[in-house]
Amino acid sequence: MSQLKITQVRGLAGAQHHQKASMRSLGLRRIHQSVVRPDDPNVRGMVNSVHHLVTVEEVE
Repeated sequence: MSQLKITQVRGLAGAQHHQKASMRSLGLRRIHQSVVRPDDPNVRGMVNSVHHLVTVEEVE
């Protein structure tokens, strides 16, 4: 199963409430912080809602 490395590249100032909640659920709190999450529809949905704040890489 592939995994996603998600890195926060922009801050949350001015972000909407649901975007802040998605970032918190992903485990991201600081700029340049990275997390590895499984590639499943739940994680993809959260990433799609904050795509302008993060970068995503596939890792094995």
